[in-house]
Amino acid sequence: MEVGSSFVKASLSSENVSVLNHEEYVLVNKQSEDPSEKDEKFNLKMFPNEDEQMEKATKEILKDSDKDQKWDTVDCEHLSGDCRQSPEDVSDSQPSMHLLLDPCTTEVLPPGPYSPTLPSEEDSVLFNKLMYLGYMKVIAPRSESEALHAMAVLKNSNHSSFPVTLYVPNIPDGSVRIIDQSSSTEIASFPIYKVLFCVRGQNGTPECDCFAFTESCSGTEEFQIHVFSCEIKEAVSRILYSFSTAFRRSSKQASDHVKDNIFPTPDSDVFVFNVSLEVREDDGKGNFSPVPKDREKLFFKLKQGLEKKVVITVQQMSNKELAIERCFGMLLSPGRNVKNSDMHLLDMECMGKSNDGKAYVITGMWNPNAPTFLVLNEETPKDKHVYMTVAVDMVVTEVIEPVRFLLETLVHVYPANQRFWYFSRKTYTETFYMRLKQCEGKSHANAGDAIYEVMSLHRESERDEELVSSSSGGDQISPQEDDAEEESDNELSSGTGDVSKDCPEKILYSWGELLGRWHSNLGVRPKGLSSLVKSGVPEALRAEVWQLLAGCHDNQTMLDKYRILITKESPQESVITRDIHRTFPAHDYFKDTGGDGQESLYKICKAYSVYDEEIGYCQGHSFLVAVLLLHMPEEQAFCVLVKIMYDYGLRDLYKNNLEDLRSKFYQLERLMQEQLPDLYSHFLELNLEAHMYASQWFLTLFTAKFPLCMVFHIIDLLLYEGLNVIFNVALALLKTSKEDLLQADFEGALKFFRVQLPKRYRAEENARRLMEQACNVKVPTKKLKKYEREYQMMRENQLQQEDPLDRYKKENRRLQEASMRLEQENDDLAHELVTSKIALRNDLDQAEDKADVLNKELLLTKQKLVETEEEKQKQEEETAQLKEIFRKQLEKAESEIKKTSAIIAEYKQICSQLSSRLEKQQTASKEELEVVKGKVMACKHCSEIFSKEGTLKAPAVPRESRGMETDDEKDALKKQLREMELDLAQTKLQLVEAKCKIQELEHQRGALMSEIQAAKNSWFSKTLSSIKTATGTQPPLPQQQPQPPPPPMPSSPKEGST
Repeated sequence: MEVGSSFVKASLSSENVSVLNHEEYVLVNKQSEDPSEKDEKFNLKMFPNEDEQMEKATKEILKDSDKDQKWDTVDCEHLSGDCRQSPEDVSDSQPSMHLLLDPCTTEVLPPGPYSPTLPSEEDSVLFNKLMYLGYMKVIAPRSESEALHAMAVLKNSNHSSFPVTLYVPNIPDGSVRIIDQSSSTEIASFPIYKVLFCVRGQNGTPECDCFAFTESCSGTEEFQIHVFSCEIKEAVSRILYSFSTAFRRSSKQASDHVKDNIFPTPDSDVFVFNVSLEVREDDGKGNFSPVPKDREKLFFKLKQGLEKKVVITVQQMSNKELAIERCFGMLLSPGRNVKNSDMHLLDMECMGKSNDGKAYVITGMWNPNAPTFLVLNEETPKDKHVYMTVAVDMVVTEVIEPVRFLLETLVHVYPANQRFWYFSRKTYTETFYMRLKQCEGKSHANAGDAIYEVMSLHRESERDEELVSSSSGGDQISPQEDDAEEESDNELSSGTGDVSKDCPEKILYSWGELLGRWHSNLGVRPKGLSSLVKSGVPEALRAEVWQLLAGCHDNQTMLDKYRILITKESPQESVITRDIHRTFPAHDYFKDTGGDGQESLYKICKAYSVYDEEIGYCQGHSFLVAVLLLHMPEEQAFCVLVKIMYDYGLRDLYKNNLEDLRSKFYQLERLMQEQLPDLYSHFLELNLEAHMYASQWFLTLFTAKFPLCMVFHIIDLLLYEGLNVIFNVALALLKTSKEDLLQADFEGALKFFRVQLPKRYRAEENARRLMEQACNVKVPTKKLKKYEREYQMMRENQLQQEDPLDRYKKENRRLQEASMRLEQENDDLAHELVTSKIALRNDLDQAEDKADVLNKELLLTKQKLVETEEEKQKQEEETAQLKEIFRKQLEKAESEIKKTSAIIAEYKQICSQLSSRLEKQQTASKEELEVVKGKVMACKHCSEIFSKEGTLKAPAVPRESRGMETDDEKDALKKQLREMELDLAQTKLQLVEAKCKIQELEHQRGALMSEIQAAKNSWFSKTLSSIKTATGTQPPLPQQQPQPPPPPMPSSPKEGST
């Protein structure tokens, strides 16, 4: 049997009909057989184990009410009495209540004799005085309009109604049974999980005392609606509430059953992983801070244009541990159900195991300014959100293919300058169920571990969505008053509940106009403030308004005093430290030990204990301080606390052995006697006194146990009207809970005040209606003063009537207790003194041992210093020697440089002379050649040869004389040319040798300059500088040597005639 449930908030209005969706139930009206009985009573019977419950309830009362307690679930007590108007039916405005489960078939049993052994009375709640009006078929089993129409039709016909008795189960797998009162036969039986829908008639209509439910007809697709009327109209709410409790228990068992089927055993093939997602943004200071999330919907609050980091943590929760090698890709995309091709790879910053080694952490860099992430970088419209999908691909050693964990979450993009005052730091976590199958014949090469392949990988949210989608075929509606849940006896933790920051623009405009007038005249409260405060101060304005109401908006003196007080010691620091861990444990700001919230809470409580030496710190102060810290910095919170304690008179409740507090209890009881006489009489019968349930109301201003949405509204009224507003809220609570308290015994009433009452106001709408009723409660100041005088006179009479001996005995007993307390404190101080002396002796011994060690280290240091000085002296001597060597080398190098420079100059001069001689000889040769050419051209015969042949040729018939002269001249020219070539070759050779020598000298000079440059950076630099200064930084240029005359040019051969 698969059962799923979904709870969705329904709108609240005076026209709405209280609705329940779940298994079937029946209401029966029983006529009184005693004609003398005028007032017929609606019987409510609940059958638990009374002895076990009484024992548990007794233990609960004996526990310290200041401590957080966890209560085991116990059955309801056996109650019998009038079933009057329930707390849900207090106001005319009735909230819609919806609870849906799977549509299932309804088992309708054939009529038969009713056997008392069939129903287990311990497992059912019995209702009498019900009339069965009949049934009819419906098309839409979850339609309110169709159900109301059917109810009106059957109510008007009313031709075959008869009295029945209704049994509503207390156990998850029970059945709703209808019993005919006249014949004691069972008409029908409906398993609780098969009822589809329940609705009650609207107020002000003839059907206001009716209710109905729908069910499927024996497994078919047809549906029937069964209509009942209740003789006591107010009992309808109580009947619906019983069904609501039965529905929740059934859905809870179904949910647990589903989870038991899903959650794997250690030896199964399912591996469970918890994957958490965190987004961090650049805070402009070089750090990346976690992005806040909305308290209610838990969507990420991103800012435009800021660089971000995405951090994913993967932790295996069950089965054999798998080894994660690495992550080879982190992907991100706007939207949900995106394709793989639409995912965009992020740059990986780091990956590796967490500090405790239990998880694997991957961090990626995300630049939202990229065009692909435009949707996630544009400001999101109000009341709308966008989806973001993040995925990581992991390489697991024992798994063949990569494993992808994909997360989908809502985000809302705000401007870059947006500030978030209220948010949640809760980590977004998704549970994955991965089913693996071992590959046959494959194992890890190193360790021999099995190798798996992935058969399936599902998110828990996907499973939940499947269950929800299969749970109903129509709209899914949940009960609005979830705070009335009584199936668990666990107390509501302090600091529970989120407060909506939404406020209509009209109200904000009114507050803005009022604050403007108020700031212009701070001495007088502006007109119209009362109505605005009674409707509740907007959450965003509470810090400013509270300080203005308390009159400490500009108390610089107290701010400066606070900064001094936190530096002083307090004798109550141990008590404060113990209490702050129990203050608002359900709130994210205060739950972390050593966090900012607990640190500020500790400092304010400590400062006040030093400031108010008479009262000091008392249990309950921390809750009020925590409420103030949620709205303002600690300095302003301290100022408001001082105002409440002194100007509003809260500290007076702690004075004179709590005498003023007892006076408040007396005033409350007198107000109850006047406005709630039946409840007052019931409390007298039970011996239930006001201090047993109202102590925390007065001492903590309702901040200890009630939801924050209600607490903040109470502080609004208290700062405006004063401490007497506690009476208004207390009377409103008692009036709304009157019917439940009238049916409760002593232990049940105490448990109701401690457990059920705070839970009723977790829904902000319920708290708002309660505060409206509290504002309408009349508590005249004159009556309070009258009751206070009565209490004082009563106390005086008690003292006068008291026997002096008894009074002295009491005083003696009190003094003895004080003496014992002082002796205990003395013993504690003596023990602390002895412990301190022992600790000081140990510290002194450790200091002496440390001094001996330091002396030894000092001797070793001195010895090292002497050795260092000797080493320094040796190095100075070596330095002097090196200086002398360097000086000589420097002089030698400079002299060689001078010689080299002179040689280079001489070679340059020789080369220039040879070049000029060569040019002159070439010029002379050209001139001689021109002369020869002119003589040749002058000869007629030679000119003819030139004109015909184009070149100079010897005549065919040689002439002896001219031939001899030409040969001699040629030989002389050739000889002269060879000599010149030889001189040129020698000159070039000498030039090459000179260049090589120059290069070698330059290399030596460069090496010396490098050594000199290196020496400049050493501890010889000063000495070298002095040597350079003595010898000159640059060698003097060589004197221009007189050039030797050039060698005589060989004489040219004598020019002869051609």
